[in-house]
Amino acid sequence: MANVVVIGAQWGDEGKGKITDLLSRSADVVVRYQGGVNAGHTIVVDNKVLKLHLIPSGILYPDTICLIGSGTVVDPKVMLREIEMLKENDIDISGLQLASTAHVTMPYHRLLDQAMEQQRGTKKIGTTGRGIGPTYADKAQRNGVRVIDLLDEQRLRDRLLVPLNEKNDLLKKIYGVTPLDPEEVIKEYLTFGNRLSQHVVDCTRAIHHAARNRKNILFEGAQGTLLDLDHGTYPYVTSSNPVSGGACIGAGVGPTLIDRVIGVAKAYTTRVGEGPFPTELEGSLNDQLCDRGGEFGTTTGRRRRCGWFDGVIGRYAVEVNGLDCLAVTKLDVLDELDEIKVCIAYELDGKTLKHFPSSSESFAKCKPIFKTLPGWNCSTADCRRLEDLPSTAMNYLRFLAELMEVPIAIVSLGASRDQTIVVEDPIHGPKRALLNH
Repeated sequence: MANVVVIGAQWGDEGKGKITDLLSRSADVVVRYQGGVNAGHTIVVDNKVLKLHLIPSGILYPDTICLIGSGTVVDPKVMLREIEMLKENDIDISGLQLASTAHVTMPYHRLLDQAMEQQRGTKKIGTTGRGIGPTYADKAQRNGVRVIDLLDEQRLRDRLLVPLNEKNDLLKKIYGVTPLDPEEVIKEYLTFGNRLSQHVVDCTRAIHHAARNRKNILFEGAQGTLLDLDHGTYPYVTSSNPVSGGACIGAGVGPTLIDRVIGVAKAYTTRVGEGPFPTELEGSLNDQLCDRGGEFGTTTGRRRRCGWFDGVIGRYAVEVNGLDCLAVTKLDVLDELDEIKVCIAYELDGKTLKHFPSSSESFAKCKPIFKTLPGWNCSTADCRRLEDLPSTAMNYLRFLAELMEVPIAIVSLGASRDQTIVVEDPIHGPKRALLNH
C-alpha cells in the first residue's frame, strides 16, 4: 500500500492528466488538492477526448473515489458542466466527492480577475481570467464563500452580502464594470448548492477513513512547480501551492501519510502566459514542437511557448518536491529532430549558475548553457518496452535522469493510455526505478 503525490515538475501542462489516469488504476482514492478551473487535464480514452478542469481524472474508474479537497477553489457552474459531460459519456460519477470547506469562485471573482489583468496592460501576469486569484485572496482575507455555505440560504446571505457589496463598489467605481444583483447571485448559487449537495463531504474525515482502511490514495496537483505561489517564478505564478507540500495542506493530512512523490515533466519544456523562459525557442523549431505536441492550453486554448528541456528547473523541482521518480511525457514529439539540446546550467552576469535564482529579474537575464545530444529521427509512437526505443532515445532519457538525479519510472509516447512504457510501478514497485541515473 502506498499514498502517492503526483506533481508537475515544470510550468504545468506536463501531461499530468494522463499520468494520473494511469496511476488511478492502482488507487482507491484520488484527491485534487489545490488550484481551480485555471487548470485543465486532457485525457484520451477509446479515441474520446475528455477535458477536465476540476474533477480528478480518476473519475474514469468506477470503483475509485474522487475527492475535490479543501485546498481547491471550486467554480460550481464549471463543475456541474463537467458532471453533465461525464454523464453524457456514460461515466459513473457516484464516487465523486466535494469538500464542504473548499472555497467557491463567485461571479465577481471572474469579473475582477479580468478587469485587473486588463488594467495591468504590458505588466499583465497572464492569468486565465477564471477568478482564481481573487478567490484565494478572499480566502486569505477571511472574506470567502465556502461550499457548505451554498447549502443554506441564510448562511449564504450572511457570508455573501458584505463581500458582494464591497466587490460591487470596486467593479463600478474602479473598473467601470456593471455591478451584480445580490438576489440573482444568491438564487443562482443556492441552485448550484442544491445540485451538488449529494457530493459534499467532510474532506479530512473522508481521507483519514480511507487511510485507516489501508486504501491507496493518490494526491493530484494542478499546474506545476514553477507556478507555485511561494516557490515559483513570482509574480508570474498561480495563487496556490502545486508543490508536493501543498498536498498536505490542501487535503488536510500530515506529511507522514505520504509515501512517495512522482514528478511529471515533458521531454522538452513549455510555458503558457507571461514570465521569463530561458530555453524558449523561436521560429520554425518552436512551431514544430508546438504543432507536434498539440501545445494549446486545455483551459484557455492559448498557444504554449516551447523550449528545450531545462535541467536547472528540473533539479529545483526534484529538491523542492522531494521527488522519488519521474514520468517523462511526449518523448515522441522529438522524433523528427536531428539533434536535441538540454539546458545544463545558466550564464548570469558572466558566471555559471547551476541553481534556480530566487529573483525573477535575475532569472529573466539567465542565458542557457546547452548540451547537444543526437536525435533518433524515427517514430517512437509504437514503442511499448524500453527495448523498443532507439538507442539514442534511451541515451537521452538516461541523460535526463542523470542530470536531474532522479530515476525515470514512466515514459509517455502519445496521448492514448496504451502509448506508455511503465519502467516500474511507481505505487507498488521498488523505491528505485530501473531507468536510473
